[in-house]
Amino acid sequence: MPAATISAAPSGTKSRKKKGRRARLLVIVLVLALVAGVGYGTYWGVSTVRASLPQTTGEIKLPGLSGNVDVQRDNYGVPQIYADTDDDLFRAQGFVQAQDRFWEMDVRRHMTSGRLSEMFGSGQVKTDSFLRTLGWRRVAQKEYDTKLSAKTKEYLQAYAAGVNEYLKGKDGKQISVEYAALGLTNDYKPEKWTPVDSVAWLKAMAWDLRGNMQDEIDRSLMTSRLDTQQIDDLYPAYPYSRNKPIVQQGGIDPVTGKFDPNANPAGSVDGTNTAGDAVQGMQSQLSSLSDTLDEIPALLGPSGSGIGSNSWVVSGKYTTTGEPLLANDPHLAPQLPSLWYQMGLHCRTVSSKCGYDVAGYTFSGMPGVIIGHNQDVAWGFTNLGADVTDLYLEKVSSTGYLYDGQEKPFTTRDETIKVAGGRSRQITVRETNNGPLVSDRDTELAKVGQKAPVASAAPDRGNGYAVALKWTALQPGNSMDAVFELDKAKDWTTFRAAAKDFEVPSQNLIYADTKGHIGYQAPGTIPIRAKGFDGTMPAPGWDSKYAWKGSIAFDKLPYEYDPKSGYIVTANQAVIDAKKYPYLLTEDWGYGARSRRITDLIESKIKDGGKISTEDMQKMQLDNSSEIAKLLTPLLLKLNVKDPDVRQAQKLLEGWDYTQEPDSAAAAYFNSVWRNILKLAFGNKLPKELRAEGDCLNVPPADSSSGPADEQKKLVRECGQRSADSAQPDGGDRWYEVVRNLLNKPDSDWWKTPQTRLDAATHNRDELFGRAMKDARWELTAKLGKDMDTWNWGRLHQLTLKNQTLGTDGPGVLKWMLNRGPWNLGGGEAAVDATGWNAAGGYGVVWVPSMRMVVNLKDLDKSQWINLTGASGHAYSAHYTDQTDMWANGDLLTWSFSKSAVDHGTVDHLVLKP
Repeated sequence: MPAATISAAPSGTKSRKKKGRRARLLVIVLVLALVAGVGYGTYWGVSTVRASLPQTTGEIKLPGLSGNVDVQRDNYGVPQIYADTDDDLFRAQGFVQAQDRFWEMDVRRHMTSGRLSEMFGSGQVKTDSFLRTLGWRRVAQKEYDTKLSAKTKEYLQAYAAGVNEYLKGKDGKQISVEYAALGLTNDYKPEKWTPVDSVAWLKAMAWDLRGNMQDEIDRSLMTSRLDTQQIDDLYPAYPYSRNKPIVQQGGIDPVTGKFDPNANPAGSVDGTNTAGDAVQGMQSQLSSLSDTLDEIPALLGPSGSGIGSNSWVVSGKYTTTGEPLLANDPHLAPQLPSLWYQMGLHCRTVSSKCGYDVAGYTFSGMPGVIIGHNQDVAWGFTNLGADVTDLYLEKVSSTGYLYDGQEKPFTTRDETIKVAGGRSRQITVRETNNGPLVSDRDTELAKVGQKAPVASAAPDRGNGYAVALKWTALQPGNSMDAVFELDKAKDWTTFRAAAKDFEVPSQNLIYADTKGHIGYQAPGTIPIRAKGFDGTMPAPGWDSKYAWKGSIAFDKLPYEYDPKSGYIVTANQAVIDAKKYPYLLTEDWGYGARSRRITDLIESKIKDGGKISTEDMQKMQLDNSSEIAKLLTPLLLKLNVKDPDVRQAQKLLEGWDYTQEPDSAAAAYFNSVWRNILKLAFGNKLPKELRAEGDCLNVPPADSSSGPADEQKKLVRECGQRSADSAQPDGGDRWYEVVRNLLNKPDSDWWKTPQTRLDAATHNRDELFGRAMKDARWELTAKLGKDMDTWNWGRLHQLTLKNQTLGTDGPGVLKWMLNRGPWNLGGGEAAVDATGWNAAGGYGVVWVPSMRMVVNLKDLDKSQWINLTGASGHAYSAHYTDQTDMWANGDLLTWSFSKSAVDHGTVDHLVLKP
């Protein structure tokens, strides 16, 4: 990708007029569509379209304030709030976020509380039932009642009060045009915001970052078609020697029992899994559980080994500024508006009554800043990936479950799900000591485990198992306290103290400060499992030896401070070598393709005394080189291709530098070859529960092995059952490692495929690669045309931004009005510029760098940032997607922080008055 330009936030009359004309044109077009009554036969006027656009200049009374609060917005609508007390600051934050994003906030709280059916009807009952069973809202209420500090509660209450003042006296269409659309089908009315609504959002965040639960299910489902060695082939060991872990030195000090970056390691754990026999025959219930997981809104992204985030920090000895530079770009599901909301929260004078001067990215519906910097320190997050969930098989009766030879009663509760336009539904949630029975939430799961080898009868399940979920986030914690503590951290000591409370989700935290220090901390509640139980397969819930034995103490979790290397890279790779650490964090790390590439880019820049600039950090974020292409392309070019059309495509790879630019024909062809290699070698051999919907094969019937020879020749049609976004093989860097390990085994059974009506059987690696090259040639001919001069990666690899709920499942006219795109993107799976796609499902973009930031600790006003969409959630606002083109081009905006810089960039000034 060419060096991206750095864009300062423009200001001035000309730019404002241009945006105003664009906004007016959009309003005219939309009003014409609405006046035509497309899909509704209902007239909406200009007033409906404009009614929800917020006031951003002048004065507004906000009861409860102790003094005036200034809200200064730049040319992109990003607000910076100035107040004299903490209460005023967070009250104003609630008001301003509700102005821009209340529809998004409302959908989220209904999701976290299992109440989507109240807004959208009976189609959401299944999702609500599952979420009620998990009980996110109940746990959030317990956290608020029993765990959070008094100060945190004050801030949450102030935030909620600000939201509710914005809602006061407004009908639906005055809040968001989506409510006007919803009002055509039901009489839903937004209710008041509560502090617990904010806390519950952390549960949704934790759910999507929960670790290896999907891998646990997938391994179990694979047992129906693959043997133990084959499953091991598809989950290779982490390559510690090639892709370095985050923390490369230190361990648990044998004297103090604490983690010490300079200590000699105290030893590793035994990761042998002994629960395998209990898992055989679990296919039906785990398949249904996987289907249920697909129904839950994946607000942070689909599950897959390529998903994660990048962050790295470089110390001043290697930077052009002489002070640290810190970069972060979390990879999450694309949505409209973006998951992130950019904001500054400033006390005019930092003091005991007003302690914040912080800016960065937060979530709509939550006070404080999640990722960003204050006047002293900066921090970023990536998903640590710790295994914090386990599925437990349960021997149950109608009244209880078996545990250590005794039947114990269920803990039960009744839940009522209200349904817009329909009757309410009643469910009963049952829990064991291992957690809620998630298998109760699916009609197929009512007959779970009929083939499972259970020695004792389980009367209401035939002779099978129920499935319980144990998850750290279902225990009340203090993560909301950590948000406010991070925002006020002054140095490494106070930063670590804040991180201690960040219990779920477990994240990699990187750190830099204005005094030149850098650091890393692994926080979170991470369970300690019994020796021999590694969490990779469901465990026998009836046996106490598989119970969790507490959690790893914070002072035993890995960290680094001013490492000798002068930099720290976290990109979801292993945190620390398992041989050097006595606790199991997970067996399912990301495999380190991105972290290795970032490390190589840093080291190539600093060798021979080179220095890294903020522009260099930005260029690294945009690196789209493909590791798997570097590995496979030389082999593909050596193949003797006889078909002239396929040979023509093969020539595209000659001289290719492995970058995935949107206009690259070579990237398009290689990624199609890669997709077809995965399908032929692995995908067609996986059970239907893992393959994508619409992926149909002719396979022998399940019982054909025992029938006569002529019966074995009969084939049945079998189609995949999984969402395209979460099907396997997804093509992430786990699959890089799978293929790498097989390249030197050209006669492996994985390379063998049966004869079909159109293709001969393949017997080795090169034959399979040749067939994949042919299949890719004709796939792209069908998708992009026969003329290869017109091929490019961006035409395959497109991003469409979809508005929550109505932009996904609403009528066509609403999708047209609320959604935006497509954009043709570069980048790719497990690249640093991780515009992810699922090889089993297609080439469309399913996760993205949801924001990008580079923090300059020498001069914070020279930091840079960008959001995926814009500040506003209003489809007719000029700030709905005004950052997206720049994001797609790799541009960044200047990130003003000081009062003088904010004043200089201010376009709209609103005063909130008591």
